[in-house]
Amino acid sequence: MKDRHDLMPILRLAYSTQFLIALIAIFVLWSQVGGQNHLDLLPWSVKLGLALAAAYGVVRATAASVAGDRAWNGQTVRWLGLTLALLFACGYATYYAHMNLEEVDDGEQQQDTAISRSGIRLRLVHPRGNSDYSSVRLQSARRLARSAPTSVTTIRSPS
Repeated sequence: MKDRHDLMPILRLAYSTQFLIALIAIFVLWSQVGGQNHLDLLPWSVKLGLALAAAYGVVRATAASVAGDRAWNGQTVRWLGLTLALLFACGYATYYAHMNLEEVDDGEQQQDTAISRSGIRLRLVHPRGNSDYSSVRLQSARRLARSAPTSVTTIRSPS
C-alpha cells in the first residue's frame, strides 16, 4: 500500500503533462484538419470548452487504463468513446463555421483591385459610384483583421 502512495505524485505529474500535451495536440490537429480560417471564426469559448473536454477525456482514459487490471477495460473504452464524440463535435463546430460564419461577398471583389509586389499586398478601393463605401471599407477592415499572416494596406484611388 505504501508503494502506491509513493507513486501518486509521479502519476499526478505525468497526467498533468499528458493533459498539456493533449491540449496542444488537439489544437494543432483541429487547425490542420478543419482549417485555421474556420477555427478563427469560432468563438473562443467553444474552442476552449471542446479542447479542454477532449484533453480531459484523454487523461481520464489513460488513468482508467492504469488503474484497471487490463489496459483495455470498460472505463477506458467509455472515456475513449467520449473523447471521440468530443472530437466529432469539434469537427461539427468547424463545419458550422464553414457554412454559417464565413462571409462571401462577390460584389466587393469586382470593385477592389489587389496588387501584389514583393510580398506586400495593396488594396485599391474605388469609391465612385458606390453608396455603400463605408460598409465596404468596414468589411474590408474585418477581412484584414482575420488575415493576420498577410500585410494588407487600404489605399484610396486618386480622384
